[in-house]
Amino acid sequence: MIPSWLHDLSIAYLLLGGLCAAIVAVDVSRHPQHMWIMNVVWPVTALFGTVWIVWQYFVYGRLATHEKMHAAMQRKQEPPNKRETPFPVVVANGALHCGSGCTLGDIVAEWLVFAVPTIAVWFGYKGLFGDKIFAVWIVDYIFAYAFGIFFQYFTIAPMRGLSFGPGLAAAIKADTLSLTAWQVGMYGFMAFAYFYLFRTVLGTPLQTNMVEFWFMMQIAMIFGFITAYPVNWWLIKSGIKERM
Repeated sequence: MIPSWLHDLSIAYLLLGGLCAAIVAVDVSRHPQHMWIMNVVWPVTALFGTVWIVWQYFVYGRLATHEKMHAAMQRKQEPPNKRETPFPVVVANGALHCGSGCTLGDIVAEWLVFAVPTIAVWFGYKGLFGDKIFAVWIVDYIFAYAFGIFFQYFTIAPMRGLSFGPGLAAAIKADTLSLTAWQVGMYGFMAFAYFYLFRTVLGTPLQTNMVEFWFMMQIAMIFGFITAYPVNWWLIKSGIKERM
């Protein structure tokens, strides 16, 4: 049985995530980012990062608005986001860029499989896998990867002036390791929540249509950030991935 405090906490944290995402979304609509895809990245990551993302956006994300970048270019100065953002925060921005694609992909995939359960069967449930969650994770990864490559393409291709083919290849090279590392962290926590915390300790299956499921997903995304962070450090240091 799920304790009432966990149910209430799940609702509260989901509402907090929605509020933080709305705050950031309103601000980016008034002060658009120079790199348009970041107008999506910041609100989406606020869904799970809540006050942390609000802080990082207003302190460092605001340095990369179109207005500030354009002003710096007119003065022939280095853009303020490159001049004033510490490298550890640059890495965090890169990991969050990846994480936003993972977040959207996982949300779409989870609800799609919930609405059309046959999809889980197509991906191995009742055949290759005895538990539905493993088949769903495959669908999660496919959607997360598609969103991730889409996001990365519209970062790398414009910055490097690449056509579609080379831009897509660069996006795949930059995002595959990062996204995989993120999903590993996310899956690791969700496995703990699904198999141990809910099934064993609470004696209740964790389902997509439960607020507790999405609260666990919010926490899982933070674990995804942790596992993706060192990978993004290396990718950015080596020049494979662009600074955000």
